[in-house]
Amino acid sequence: MSPRTALAPRRLLAAPLLAALLLAGCASTEGIAPTAQLTAPQQLGLQPAQTAFPQTDWWTALHSPELDRLIATALADNPSLQVAQARLAQARAQVQGADSALKPKLGASLSSTRQQFSNSYIYGPYGGNWYSDNEAMLQGSWELDFFGKNRQTLQAAIGEAHAAAAQEQAARVLLAANVASAYVNLARLIAVHDVLQSTLQQREHMLRLVRDRVRAGLETDVQEKQALAEVPQIRLQLEQTAVQISQARNLLAALTGQGPQATATLTPDLAALPTLALPETLPAALVGRRADLVAARWQVEAALHGVKAARAAFYPNINLTAFAGFSALGFSHWLSGNSQTLGVGPALTLPIFEGGALRAQLRGKSAQADAAIAQYNATLVDAVREVADAIAARRSIGQEMAQQQHALRAAQDALRLVEARYKAGLSNYLTVLSVQSSVLKLQQAGVDLKAQALVDDVALIRALGGGYAPSTPPPEAPVQTAQAAHPASPEQNQNPNGVQP
Repeated sequence: MSPRTALAPRRLLAAPLLAALLLAGCASTEGIAPTAQLTAPQQLGLQPAQTAFPQTDWWTALHSPELDRLIATALADNPSLQVAQARLAQARAQVQGADSALKPKLGASLSSTRQQFSNSYIYGPYGGNWYSDNEAMLQGSWELDFFGKNRQTLQAAIGEAHAAAAQEQAARVLLAANVASAYVNLARLIAVHDVLQSTLQQREHMLRLVRDRVRAGLETDVQEKQALAEVPQIRLQLEQTAVQISQARNLLAALTGQGPQATATLTPDLAALPTLALPETLPAALVGRRADLVAARWQVEAALHGVKAARAAFYPNINLTAFAGFSALGFSHWLSGNSQTLGVGPALTLPIFEGGALRAQLRGKSAQADAAIAQYNATLVDAVREVADAIAARRSIGQEMAQQQHALRAAQDALRLVEARYKAGLSNYLTVLSVQSSVLKLQQAGVDLKAQALVDDVALIRALGGGYAPSTPPPEAPVQTAQAAHPASPEQNQNPNGVQP
């Protein structure tokens, strides 16, 4: 065979390929690209963080085995968490589906058709007669992803899977924080109920004393009615608090995926719950460990890969197809050597006039990328605000607790002095009860402040990500949308994070 003869098939294949590439220019991507830019953390004044706060199991620092069991149960059985886990499984399945487009396909077919051939279609002995048309084939195909459409689609699916994994972790962090906050609230309500019980006993004692003084002519009916009005008010508060305790227990049962009977006897002790020790330096840059922010960043990556896949759709698809098997009329020679058939060859498809569908798809993917970037920026700004608010609230509540403790000690000192004067006959017991009322009010304020401090601790931990550490961190460099304006080379289409589908 001469060299010229050997080159002839290559020229035959190269000619339509060249024509296809030229015609591909008819479908232009000019002027369609994402325009939004990611906000860099440094733009919000954030600096790299070195602290390891908070830990993954941060709730164990509250030293409550009961709370540990509640959170473990919630993380195992809560339906809302199961929804997030199902979405993660769905995203992983989509990765596997996108990965399959890069691999060869092989299928088998077997058919037998009994038909009468037309005299006007097939002449000779077959026309007008009945025959069985039998085929047994192996059919294979492989799409040669020259322009990276399938690889970009796979990268988009991987990004969505990473986002779903981060969202599942965000749901776990939020659930643990909600259980801890509900537990603290239940402890607060029980402590308030105890203070109200002491207050009721004090008010009833005061009422008896006022009545005795009225009978002795030392007080008027006005003082008796005032003292009488305070007793039902305290009883009303006790009833309202009892209802709130039941509701708080029901909420904990719902958060843990159980019935109300599972938490009907919970009686957490607020005094036994320590406030969490915060590190001396708590940079707001810890928001980078928030699962929702990581998920938003992965969604940006997925959207940008979707843009590249939509852009690659403007270029030709080249497939290799092959088949091998047996084909015959009738059964006598169906599987004999004479009935063998096989073939192999390339198939090329490309868009020429598609009514603007590809441009519309690219425009939609570009808008989707802009939306993902805007959502990431909004999530980042909200995260920084939440952390700043939580830090400010925690510092403020610490100062309030110090002031309350100072006031409580002063009131307790005053109560001891008044009790001593009463025992010495220098003061009446009504004055003692009045000072005692101040002590009870300050004790109730202490209960509320202690509970609020614990809730603020939980809010700060949640705002800082709840100890979440992504197994595969998303790219941190700001997105340059110009990179998405041109199709990536096969080298650029490789998975930069080493994530296996």
